[in-house]
Amino acid sequence: MTFRRFVLATVLSGVPSTAHSLAIGDDPLRATRAVGAMVGGGAGAGVAVHLVVSAFWAFVLGRLRVRGVLAGAVAGLLIAALDLEVIGRRQAALQALPKVPQWLDHVVFGVLVAGSRQTS
Repeated sequence: MTFRRFVLATVLSGVPSTAHSLAIGDDPLRATRAVGAMVGGGAGAGVAVHLVVSAFWAFVLGRLRVRGVLAGAVAGLLIAALDLEVIGRRQAALQALPKVPQWLDHVVFGVLVAGSRQTS
């Protein structure tokens, strides 16, 4: 995976939840703060956590050789299940977020990481 693709996936994967927040008049940084709260911080901590978690999942998808849009979408759903429903289940700030946009963020991430990879 190129650094450019990692950055694009990390930044653009937040589009669904950000667009949803803006559409309903909610704080677009609410999800970032919720992630930051997991480590005792705010939005800045949330950005750092997001970068680390995104790097981890990009590495995992690369090592597993996940390729293609469909495989990336499925991987994103599996990552969402683990991140949001297992790891984040006891985090009140995460659980208070609208579910569908958060799941879509993960799907977008998976698609952007795996979707444009060439098969070898």
